[in-house]
Amino acid sequence: MEQGKKWRQFLAAILSNLSSVATGTCLGWTSAAESKMKDLAQSPLSSIPSTEDFSWISSLTPLGALIGPYIAGPLTSRIGRKWTLLASSVFFIASFIILIFANSVALVFVARILQGLGVGFVMTAQTMYVGEISSDDSRGALGSFMQLGIVIGILYVYCVGPYVSFQTYQCLCLIIPIAFVATFFFMPDSPHYYIQKGQEGNAVKSLKFLRGKSTEGVQQELDEIRSTVEESMKNKGSVRDVFTNSANKKAFIISAGLLAFQQLSGINVVLFYCQSIFETAGSSLKPAIATIIVGIVMVISSACTPLIVDRLGRKVILLFSAAGMTIALALLGMFFLLDHNKSPIAESIKWLPIVSLIAFVFVYCVGFGPLPWAVLGEMFAPSIKPVASSLATSVCWIVGFAVTKWFSLLQDVIGSYGAFWLFGGLCAVAFVFTLTFVMETKGCSLQEIQDRLNGRK
Repeated sequence: MEQGKKWRQFLAAILSNLSSVATGTCLGWTSAAESKMKDLAQSPLSSIPSTEDFSWISSLTPLGALIGPYIAGPLTSRIGRKWTLLASSVFFIASFIILIFANSVALVFVARILQGLGVGFVMTAQTMYVGEISSDDSRGALGSFMQLGIVIGILYVYCVGPYVSFQTYQCLCLIIPIAFVATFFFMPDSPHYYIQKGQEGNAVKSLKFLRGKSTEGVQQELDEIRSTVEESMKNKGSVRDVFTNSANKKAFIISAGLLAFQQLSGINVVLFYCQSIFETAGSSLKPAIATIIVGIVMVISSACTPLIVDRLGRKVILLFSAAGMTIALALLGMFFLLDHNKSPIAESIKWLPIVSLIAFVFVYCVGFGPLPWAVLGEMFAPSIKPVASSLATSVCWIVGFAVTKWFSLLQDVIGSYGAFWLFGGLCAVAFVFTLTFVMETKGCSLQEIQDRLNGRK
């Protein structure tokens, strides 16, 4: 048995996740940009956007991310996972160039939709790419890198956004997708894709690079991939097959359910409005500093998941994450209720919003941030994966759009405390869902996962 060089698949996964860092800059962009656009001295816009404008600025990225998978899904089969992922950078680069020269809210809208399309491409192609280049004992760790990349991107904009001009902010964001293209361009595509296209020579080269082994050393894995892909090619999947085939239906319920609850936790509200949440709460720390602290915690906690996921398993970590988010959001809602009622207790616990949000993002980034995407990358057979991944990702962003678009209205109707209690209650439902429906895939090959979904031992 050849030992191989495991670091090579880690290198490919890390470079592919520079696209996730670009995604993070788009998801966290609003936090610093909102305050700049409200200040005519800093804003390049001719007028201050209205509250309704800001709700669209926040929610158009999830809306674009809803559309992106339906373009990216078919492209992963036609041009490959690698080139579809590289195509995401076109949307990111174009959006930040538009924002550099933007002088109207309409141009900001266009840029945010383009960012959403890029996010949709990344969420579809990156999970497929990493799931297919990973060895069975590393797939959980490598699949968790997406969330780490996203929160690094969020921390990046939290750190630079408040301290530079609006145009400089866009230029600094533009660096990330350019760096992604310059480095990931040299990585191989998925061996599954090469086999699917009948390019066995390229599949061998890809596996030899990713595993650091000789041709003989990768032959057994190549045979397994060929068998899996050939079986899938005989039974090409359609949208109908996602819902009529028992195994596909189970996989879709698990994947789409986890992604929906990821958004129903309220994470996008925290990311998009982080600075304004601290301003509203009257935090004892400056909002920009408190936001940076939250971003640092997100990076640290996301870095923990690759170290523990293949030891503890997906399900245990997801249960821990859902329980922790429920408690943290309940405490945050309690503070806003006390503050709303002008209770003297609120004045003595101004630290609670910071502690609650830090606890929330910590447990989110350990579990419900990275693991739904890792599960999505390994749950579907190759024949149905492009279609099913697009559908599941769409569910994620439909929910994400709804939450961000109508959060302000939700606050007006039930108050900030009611909104956070609602999110906390949905996290409790996520705990029950995970306990009831999610199966453990730790240490399983992609074929073994399909066998389990089909009820075969």
